[in-house]
Amino acid sequence: MPSTPLRLLGAAALAGAAGLTWSLIEARSYVLRELTVPVLAPGSAPLRVLHLSDLHLTPSQDDKIAWVRSLADLEPDLVVDTGDNMAHVDALPALLHALEPLLGTPGAFVMGSNDYYAPIPKNPARYLAPDRFPIVPPERTLPAAELAATLRDAGWKDLTNRRDALTVAGQTIALAGVDDPHLDRDRFPAPQDSPEANLRLGVTHAPYRRVLDAMHAEGSDLVLAGHTHGGQLCIPGYGALVTNCDLDTGRVKGLHGWPGARPDAAGGEDSTWLHVSAGLGTSPYTPVRFACRPEASLLTLTAR
Repeated sequence: MPSTPLRLLGAAALAGAAGLTWSLIEARSYVLRELTVPVLAPGSAPLRVLHLSDLHLTPSQDDKIAWVRSLADLEPDLVVDTGDNMAHVDALPALLHALEPLLGTPGAFVMGSNDYYAPIPKNPARYLAPDRFPIVPPERTLPAAELAATLRDAGWKDLTNRRDALTVAGQTIALAGVDDPHLDRDRFPAPQDSPEANLRLGVTHAPYRRVLDAMHAEGSDLVLAGHTHGGQLCIPGYGALVTNCDLDTGRVKGLHGWPGARPDAAGGEDSTWLHVSAGLGTSPYTPVRFACRPEASLLTLTAR
């Protein structure tokens, strides 16, 4: 009969194998999160915003491609893509196929690091440590310019360190976005005259505090971000260990306020609504999630 230490070692190995198996399954268990954000002017009709982020798509991910295509059935009023769309140098055709049913809907986008550079192998434990994007060899460069041009040609607003505006479902939306702060490419766009807006929307890939502070200071009503993967590997009952940026783990995903908490429409009126998507993908070299299912979000914006 095995000794107690051997039994404990065997049980730990079994639990580890079960956890790894589940984390591989969970990484492909896509879910739609539906949230209500009371951010519009009184008397406004609801506005439905589909928030996509962090697809990290490879050409072989047929299940993810089909799931993203099915989101067009929701008939959102606006689609916002907060970057990190590709995880392979040949992913662009598959990505455009995934997004194709949504390109007829008004949209806006910013870029993330994995729109510019494909991921490279690295020690998975580095995910739990402070990290800056590594130097990437030229053969890992991704077709970000071609992706942006295709999205612009479809009518989506390119918010890469830019401002723009659009009118959707009777709402005039002022848009302000930045390039990926995780790569230090963010340059907050200068103020400019714009039509009287019913909604001021900030868009960034990575929710670094400096960007959130700038968007809050200029009066953004809602900021959309991704990048964090919701922590990716979370502890049930505790939550995320990291955010991969300087955002606190309490706001690693979901709907919050910035700079202070805003749990409901009745409190925190001095805060900007902040939605951080846990995203739909992972690096192909760490294809796991635990207690953090991949997601897209449908935000129904309603009157305050």
